[in-house]
Formats: sequence, C-alpha cells, structure tokens
Amino acid sequence: MKTDGNTLIELGYQPGKWFGEALDYINTHKLEGEKLLHYLDQFKLPEPLALKKQATAFSVNIRAEHESEIENVSQVISTMNELMKTPTLVGGTIMPDACPTGAIGQIPVGGVAVAKNAIHPGMHSADICCSVMLTDYGKTDPKHILDIAHTSTHFGPGGRLRGKQFPLPTVLKEQFMSNPFLQSDRMLSLAQEHMGTQGDGNHFLYVGRLKSTGNTVVVTHHGSRAPGALLYNQGMKIAEKFRQDLSPETLKQNAWIPFDTEEGKNYWEALQIIREWTKQNHTTIHELVTTGAGASVTNRFWNEHNFVFKDEDLFYHAKGATPLDTKFMNDVTGPRLIPLNMSEPVLIVDGETTGNNLGFAPHGAGRNISRTQHRKNKAHKTNEEVFYEETEGLDVRFFSNEIDVTELPSAYKNAENVRNQMKEFGLGNVIDEVEPYGCIMAGDWQKNAPWKKRKK
Repeated sequence: MKTDGNTLIELGYQPGKWFGEALDYINTHKLEGEKLLHYLDQFKLPEPLALKKQATAFSVNIRAEHESEIENVSQVISTMNELMKTPTLVGGTIMPDACPTGAIGQIPVGGVAVAKNAIHPGMHSADICCSVMLTDYGKTDPKHILDIAHTSTHFGPGGRLRGKQFPLPTVLKEQFMSNPFLQSDRMLSLAQEHMGTQGDGNHFLYVGRLKSTGNTVVVTHHGSRAPGALLYNQGMKIAEKFRQDLSPETLKQNAWIPFDTEEGKNYWEALQIIREWTKQNHTTIHELVTTGAGASVTNRFWNEHNFVFKDEDLFYHAKGATPLDTKFMNDVTGPRLIPLNMSEPVLIVDGETTGNNLGFAPHGAGRNISRTQHRKNKAHKTNEEVFYEETEGLDVRFFSNEIDVTELPSAYKNAENVRNQMKEFGLGNVIDEVEPYGCIMAGDWQKNAPWKKRKK
C-alpha cells in the first residue's frame, strides 16, 4: 500500500516541504511498521521549550542618579528580568542610557541580549541598523556646511519624490535580488525611494567641531528606513511560526528564528544587506554635502548601534548599544560615535570588552520619561520659549519648520550623568569630542499633516 501525506498527518506530523522528499523515499524503499516510524523520527519536532524559571544573569551598568530616575531604572531591570527568561538567551547587559519600551519582557533601549544559535527580530526592532556616520571637512566653515546639508538631506515621512531619487548601486541591487526576504518589487522600490532620507524621531544631521583639531564635521543619525521596517515585519512573521512549534510560552515579541534553518541563514544574510544599504544611505547624504559645499573629506567612519552581531554561535542583540569590540564590525575604520543631545558633544570613543559590558557602550543619553509626559511638563511654556531657552548659541533647525519639544535637550537624560556612569562601569574611553555648532531634525512634521488639516 502506497504511503501518502494523509498517512503522515495521521501519525502526528505537520505538513511541510519535507513531505515530498520523505514520501518518495518511503515508497521507493517500501518502508512500513517499525522501519517507517524509525525513518520518520528525524522529522519529529523537539519538545516545546519552556520559559526559564529563573532569569539568565545579566549585568547592570546603570543606577538612578536622582529621584526622577528611580522608576525608569526599576522598570528597565524588571523588563530585563522577564526578557532573560527566554529559552535561547545566555547573557545580557544594560547601559546607562537604558529606558523601557513596550510591554514587560520586551528588550529595553540600551539593552543587549545574547542568544545561542537564534535571531530575535523583536530584539533589533523595526529600526534595523540605526547608526551614525562622521565626515571630517577640515577647516570648512560650519555654517556653510550646515546650509548645504539643509538643502541636501531629507527628513520626514516617505521617501524622495520621483526625479529626485538615487538609484541603488548595481552591486547592492544584485544583493537584494539574491535574497528571498529582499527581492520583491516593493522592497526594491522602497530601497530606491528612501535612499538619501533620514526619517523623523531622534534622527539628525549634526554639525560641529572636533575638540582636538577644530575641524568641521558632520554626523548623521538614522536607520534603514522603510526597507528595514519591511524586513523586520517579515522576520517577526517567520519567528512567530517557529515560536508556535518551538516555544509557545515565549512572549511573541521575543520569538526567534533558529540560525541553523534555511530561514535563519537567509534572514541573517538579509540583515547584512540592509546594513550595507544603511551605510550607503549615510554615504549618499554625506557625499551630497561634500559636493554641494565643494569641500574635501579628510576622514570618515561610522558604526551602527541597533543591530544583531554574531560571534560564532552567539548572536548579540544590541537594542541601542554601541559595539566596542572590533569582532562585531567587519569594516571598522575608526573609533565609535555616541551622540547625547543637540546641545552636547558627540563622544568619540574606543574601549575593551569586559565581563560587564560584553563589548558594548551606550548609544546616547536615553530618556527618563515618555515624549507625552515631557510635553505635559513643558505645557506651561510655548514651544518657542522652550526652544530658545535650550538652544541658545546653536543653529538648530527643524526640517518641517515645526518645533519638536520632545527632541530638545531637556527631553533626554542628563548627559553628564551618562558620561560619569560610562567611566564608572568601564563602558568605553572618550578619546575626542565633536562640540556642537548646530543640527537639523525632522521636527513635528505631523502638526500640519494633510489628514490633520482635513480633520480641522
């Protein structure tokens, strides 16, 4: 009697790609009874993995400096305690800029989670490869650079309009086309449309002077835009399918893709390609400034601070943490960058891996309160009053021409405290600084959004 798919289903196996090959083998070799069951053992799913009863140990490189930070630190530690019960995790750490985001058990900003043989899309989030790049323009006038940058970059929702877009480099396009996660027409269209854009939120183009030389530099901050968000959505769907089979108890936001699967290998490759896209995005903006200003480049380097880094079978999910260890970056050309806020220097750091930092430093200043709460705290003043108080002496611009008070310096943690805790916990050495001249951010682009105008 010929064995078919119904036979396998009756034996308790879930339909899958392996059915066809297995049935060919079974029927060719006329397997029955014990021989059939023995052959099918290799296709049995492992017993579901339960959450760990005790959280895997993680290091805490943060403490409350004053009363307003107590709740924030408590929430960060609480969410890490839940997160570290995920079956795949073998280590973790939290940085001085840490702050909770999302439900309990979700990795906080400023957190690092180390998984064995597993990639957790929810632990790198939709803003894959959020990163910073610095270009040194020597003694060029910073105002000239900022003016040219304002006409060159692009903030806000969506991408560049047709006729103003930048084509994908041939090699990068071929990489997209070769990967199952990235080869769709929609993905390729978004990759071109969003090239040379910076988005909104805390992303910026910052102009300042190096403390060591007085040279004018540009620092940009943004992630992988719509292409990264689309990859993240696909990754979460694949991870959820694995979660239902491998560990239903695991929180949905902590689902994972096993690296030793076809999906895992393809997803890892897709992450590397999106990383290259993001680096090219930074480079495109910097080259526009270079050409527009007629300036010469004396130095350039970059680093991501929101990504997954691999070391043999360990995957370091850095949700807002700057890699110090060179093993995490295959294209290290300089030290690392840690921005704090628009009125503070961008720190240029290097450092060594220790037991408590796991090879990482903070990625910025972080927040103690939400954007909504910050707005409420400033409601007794106009946006203009807050802006002029906090940006005096700086050339600060909002691309939308609308002030976003949630991106002004007081919205962030005290920069001095973050720097002090970096030193206290051994989280990188400051070897130079970019002192602020001015910056461009998206601003409150939603204030005059078309749908809001229609509603009014």
